[in-house]
Amino acid sequence: MNWINNVVRPKIRSLLTTRREPPDNFWLKCGGCGQMSDRKALEENRFVFPCCGFHARMTAEHRLKIVFDGGEYTTVAVPPVAQDPLKFRDGRRYTDRLKDAKAKTELEDAVLIGEGKLEGQPVVVAAQDFEFMAGSLGMAAGEAVITGMMRAVEKKVPFILFAASGGARMQEGILSLMQMPRTTIAVQRLRSAGLPYIVVLTDPTTGGVTASYAMLGDIHIAEPGALICFAGPRVIQQTIREQLPEGFQRAEYLLAHGMIDMVVHRHQLTQTLATLLHILMSGATAAKNAKTDKSVTARRYMNGSSVDGKLLENLARTGDVVEPEAVEGAERFDPARIEARKPAREAESASPRTQPNKDSPRST
Repeated sequence: MNWINNVVRPKIRSLLTTRREPPDNFWLKCGGCGQMSDRKALEENRFVFPCCGFHARMTAEHRLKIVFDGGEYTTVAVPPVAQDPLKFRDGRRYTDRLKDAKAKTELEDAVLIGEGKLEGQPVVVAAQDFEFMAGSLGMAAGEAVITGMMRAVEKKVPFILFAASGGARMQEGILSLMQMPRTTIAVQRLRSAGLPYIVVLTDPTTGGVTASYAMLGDIHIAEPGALICFAGPRVIQQTIREQLPEGFQRAEYLLAHGMIDMVVHRHQLTQTLATLLHILMSGATAAKNAKTDKSVTARRYMNGSSVDGKLLENLARTGDVVEPEAVEGAERFDPARIEARKPAREAESASPRTQPNKDSPRST
């Protein structure tokens, strides 16, 4: 009787009904307002909840797909490192934790490196995956960041980093902390080569990553609502025993206090990065021309290279760059507005500039 109830009847019921239960991870809860949304719709919307615009966390693979043209990129191989140099064990063995993280994310470690094109511009991009042991910085992750930077120096292309980490990896002790000065030296190599280094701070970016390469970029962009700090707000509040201001250590708070350069919505992030790279690489080209021209007197600096002021002015008027305008943040990098401004800039650069007569008396 048990065989009929437990085997026969469920099989007959499955043949007669077409209703199937969705998988366990089909529905995701919004971290802002609590509404539910299906994973497929969120993935098409770049994991931004349509209800309130809350930015959910993304995997490293999804990050690279939305950045590169057509989602196509080539993965950069990272040299292998020792898996468990300290033979660490707490509640579980460190090697077992690594195996579980690799099976869950299908990554070798917390950082994924890819090279391809962003709006036609060759670029190397590194993305940290928070699902891999909270994106912690260990020997393998540090080696991956350094490999990506050195690849950018070798190819003479910009480097973009998507930071998402809970800090240094405690299972590797001092060897994890050593990655902070190592990555800092790699950043200096990028700077010496005159290559742009742009950091995109995502939720969360904390600990040793914030204390090293995540805060050494030429430009720092943050996603809305991202937690960016060294020590978390709960630790600080328990230490100083005072009430912290609302939104403390969130992206908008840090922007208001001058710690980051801009907060960009994820839907506008790709176009923003493309525009910034176009401006910075145009400046790098101008810097090379300035070095070869002995008649140029260097008075300003761009991207670590000396550039004459007149050269910058000519570049801004004749080059295909975006001039500063008093516009709203949502319209700042609107492609339609940039295209509409091109004829006006071309007409302005074509018309001769009127120079004041040195002999004429100055009006008071």
